[in-house]
Amino acid sequence: MYKTIDDLANRWLKRRPDGLSKLESRVLQSTLERTTISRDTNKAVAFHQTFGDRLADTIARIGGSWSFIMGFIAFLIVWTVGNVWLLTRDAFDPYPFIFLNLVLSMVAALQAPVIMMAQNRQTERDRIDAAHDYEVNLKAEIEIMALHEKLDELRHSQIIGMRDEIVRLAEAVKRIDESLARQQSAS
Repeated sequence: MYKTIDDLANRWLKRRPDGLSKLESRVLQSTLERTTISRDTNKAVAFHQTFGDRLADTIARIGGSWSFIMGFIAFLIVWTVGNVWLLTRDAFDPYPFIFLNLVLSMVAALQAPVIMMAQNRQTERDRIDAAHDYEVNLKAEIEIMALHEKLDELRHSQIIGMRDEIVRLAEAVKRIDESLARQQSAS
């Protein structure tokens, strides 16, 4: 039916081939070749991650979990109870817990940029997923349009076949009618 990307672009996307994006050209090419367009974007992203990327994702995943929050609350309780009640005379970090504040500030200063790096990478993953979803959706739309076109052609050929059959039957009825008319006039 349509054998080139130019034909498909004009027919289904209503665009000139030079106005197509690289992604749209790839979708049309896969349509012509009857190949799938979907792929696992997670594998592609994981393949390009550096050690630092994986480390930042792990820290963000752990730092944003309930187990980390509960563990950190337990650590804070142990620290304060240990320094206020157990070590009343020789407390390592007496009230107002200046060393604890320093530790918490350092943890926050290090954890915040790492979490932001992980969020930036997640945003990039979301962009890749959105582009892939667009690609798959475009391919699905093109395939649906092709199916509609095939169904329309099939219906059209059936209608022409029925029309020809009606013409043939009408001629047969006309011959039978003429034959009956001749028989009646002969009798």
